[in-house]
Amino acid sequence: MVIEQIKMPQLGESVTEGTISKWLVSVGDKVNKYDPLAEVMTDKVNAEVPSSFTGVIKELIAEEGETLAVGEIVCTIEMEGGTVQDAPAAITSDAPSTNGSESAEPADQGNKARYSPAVLKISQEHGIDLTKVSGTGAGGRITRKDLLKLIESGTIPVAGQIVEADKEPAVVQASKQEPVQPVSTQTTPAPAVNIPVAVGDIEIPVTGIRKAIAANMLRSKHEAPHAWTMIEVDATNLVEYRNSLKDDFKKKEGFNLTFFAFFVKAVAQALKEYPQINSMWAGDKIIQKKDINISIAVATDDALYVPVIKQADEKTIKGIAREISELAGKVRTGKLKSDDMQGGTFTVNNTGSFGSVQSMGIINYPQAAILQVESIVKRPVVMNNGMIAVRDIVNLCMSLDHRVLDGLVCGRFLQRVKEILENTSKSTTSIY
Repeated sequence: MVIEQIKMPQLGESVTEGTISKWLVSVGDKVNKYDPLAEVMTDKVNAEVPSSFTGVIKELIAEEGETLAVGEIVCTIEMEGGTVQDAPAAITSDAPSTNGSESAEPADQGNKARYSPAVLKISQEHGIDLTKVSGTGAGGRITRKDLLKLIESGTIPVAGQIVEADKEPAVVQASKQEPVQPVSTQTTPAPAVNIPVAVGDIEIPVTGIRKAIAANMLRSKHEAPHAWTMIEVDATNLVEYRNSLKDDFKKKEGFNLTFFAFFVKAVAQALKEYPQINSMWAGDKIIQKKDINISIAVATDDALYVPVIKQADEKTIKGIAREISELAGKVRTGKLKSDDMQGGTFTVNNTGSFGSVQSMGIINYPQAAILQVESIVKRPVVMNNGMIAVRDIVNLCMSLDHRVLDGLVCGRFLQRVKEILENTSKSTTSIY
């Protein structure tokens, strides 16, 4: 027999961790390759983790509700066809044995490779001596949860001290305490806020996916210097054209021809002409993406998802409308897959569906910009001939990462989107 490990997969671009929302197997269950093992939540997707092997579930290392970094072990599977080792070689300590008066260190603490990237990152940020921490994971493994508990207690282990992470702070014996450093927004939950609760108030627990959304939004706001700009578009011709087609289109195609499809198509066309907008910040360089993949925001009652329309510039308005309908349906029925969420290069958000007329979106990290399409409203407008007419007006609001983009290129990009939309009509635009 051999023991194989199942690790937390990367379920989307820029996703660094996932939360086990539900185990679909138990210890002792027989599983086949590709059978689903657990449901995992991230800020971008709900997905199932499949088995990479055929065998018997040996151990469920992660608990339901626990958040793990990409690459951390979630469970182990016992396979036929080999010899079971008493312990993996990687957890054998090379440290000298201690006498009975000293606290023995867990076997895996002599090998730095056994620490996950998340554990190493947190320990470096807070000056934690990992050799002095007794982990609660399998085989004494130190988990991210162990370190967060120590940080929350305010007790940082120092030389000559063993801290058992599973004990309450009051029980931990420490010869010295060091000041707690600011906590990384990516790895540490927000501290509790002391808000008085009156009779009739309702306390709503923060779900794993809500925590993940909050962490991703906070990361975007902290890392990307946001700037904001807005332009007005006269969508009168577009409204007339779409309204003349929508009923016959629905009967023929079986899905709706929405205004949003026209906006996504216009954005994709403008991105092709202004490829600088289709970029990402990579620290020491800017990556200008070749493919134009439009992320669209789709909301449920308690979460926000951003599925992706791949190669949007190569699709017709009809093709984009179909994908919008299909992706929204997947979100609302819980069938969205990780592949549906990956590869986005620019986000378009249909805030107008809620009646919004002006808003500033938070950039979908690591993209460089997001466009909010607001509600189309009728307004009196002074025309070129000096006459006043009632026109259909929509605001387009763009947030941009000022490390990547400047106002000049963004202004020209928005002017081009405006030009495309204002010239959309039966005589100039085909939906097929």
